[in-house]
Amino acid sequence: MTSAETHILCRVRFPLLLLLVCSWWLLPQSDARRMLAAQGLPIRAVNLGGWLLTEGWILPSLFDDIPNKDLLDGTQLQFKSVTQNRYLVADQGGGAAILADRVQASGWETFKLWRINETTFNLRVFGNQFVGVNSTGGVVATATTPGPSETFQLVRWDSDKSRVRIRAPNGLFLQAKTMESVTADHNKDTDWGDDDPSVFLTNNVGGLQGEYQICNGYGITKATQVLRNHWSTYINESDFSFIASSGLNAVRIPVGWWIASDPYPPLPFVGGSLQALDNAFSWAEKYKLGVIVDLHAAPGSQNPYEHSATRDGSQEWGTTDANIAQTVQVIDFLAARYASSPSLLAIELLNEPLAPGATLSSLTKYYQDGYNAVRRHTSAAYVIMSNRLSADATELLQFAGGFSGAVLDVHYYNLFSSVFNSLTVEQNIDFVRNNRSSDLAAVTNQNGRPLTFVGEWVAEWDVQGANKTDYQRFAQVQQDVYGRATFGWAYWTLKNVNNHWSMQWMIQNGYISLKT
Repeated sequence: MTSAETHILCRVRFPLLLLLVCSWWLLPQSDARRMLAAQGLPIRAVNLGGWLLTEGWILPSLFDDIPNKDLLDGTQLQFKSVTQNRYLVADQGGGAAILADRVQASGWETFKLWRINETTFNLRVFGNQFVGVNSTGGVVATATTPGPSETFQLVRWDSDKSRVRIRAPNGLFLQAKTMESVTADHNKDTDWGDDDPSVFLTNNVGGLQGEYQICNGYGITKATQVLRNHWSTYINESDFSFIASSGLNAVRIPVGWWIASDPYPPLPFVGGSLQALDNAFSWAEKYKLGVIVDLHAAPGSQNPYEHSATRDGSQEWGTTDANIAQTVQVIDFLAARYASSPSLLAIELLNEPLAPGATLSSLTKYYQDGYNAVRRHTSAAYVIMSNRLSADATELLQFAGGFSGAVLDVHYYNLFSSVFNSLTVEQNIDFVRNNRSSDLAAVTNQNGRPLTFVGEWVAEWDVQGANKTDYQRFAQVQQDVYGRATFGWAYWTLKNVNNHWSMQWMIQNGYISLKT
């Protein structure tokens, strides 16, 4: 019997049964639709960044108790031999010997750490090979995966931690005998002087403070304690009450792919974030807020930044069908779990993908499969597709327009580009009023498909010495322009140690006013 026949039968013979049974079957979806209709579009939302997905710059104190916290996964080190006065280099960028013959350091002279414990590491070179010791004691970078022969200990001098010795798997120390000969055969003690070929000066040129780093840095036991305490205290019910009372009507919640394996995610990640997300939905329902679940970190990392939970800045998402399929499974899990919640506003399939790994073809394949996964569980929730970074903002416009309930996400910051380095207050405001307005118009179709969403923006800039009035005007012009996005906007982020990045602080201190 078809659903239509069942409906007619109910009306003719069982009107009371129709009321009790058919209405029950329709309740989850119709509740969701009523809530969305009541809220209306465009939405005004805030990102709960730094909560269920770690970004160290948002709350640096989370990392305070990690031993050698300046040597986390992905830290980039350069090593200068004190005797040769030259930098270590992976010859040809990898696949050959390690030399000590470079006057200046760049990519081939930079080694990325894979942390095993607080003093023991693998060293990854430019070409993604790992430093190891061969059978003759020579130091080479040829292994594509690290093993015992690629495991080194960094021994720091207590008086000057920038001076290190590198203990090889054979128990001996690396030494630069000549510029062309780096070997693992120095067995003498040291006074850390400039005459010791086993002493190197380190230059730390960058690191990451994401979910991988905090979990692997603390280890599973301590990381579980730290993060579960963070998840239960950083955002709580009172924050949802504040959001609702401030004139906002939705939250965007970044999550990582391992949440689908909770409570036992793959190492080094720890369980517990799924319960926190469940709590968020309960609070959202209580305060009648919409929830955008945003897959911010995909398997293999869709960009090289810490918010994608990359281990060392490598980007592998989209390079194989396997990690695309795994990502679809995560979306399917999230959609199945929250489809019946009246607060499920949208699922964002991926945050800020970046070429070359995220090719346009791999991305559209994933978006098609991810959209289908959501629709298997709900016809009410919107499906958000994020633009690629550093790509033509209109490249997904036609594709996304082919899906009912699809939303195109763009992020607008007056930061992270030399374009903004020297702009004045007025120039920044004019840039939003003119350039951003034009940018948004370019991705907004007259037929309303897809909807447009400024998923991240902030009232911060590179202007020095700006006063409160300047910030108020800058925040207001962004609200005015981004309010034209047909789906809405979301501020980055609710809480932050940097005041202007904290919407809570900006509202409480009168920098942002949300008109009803």
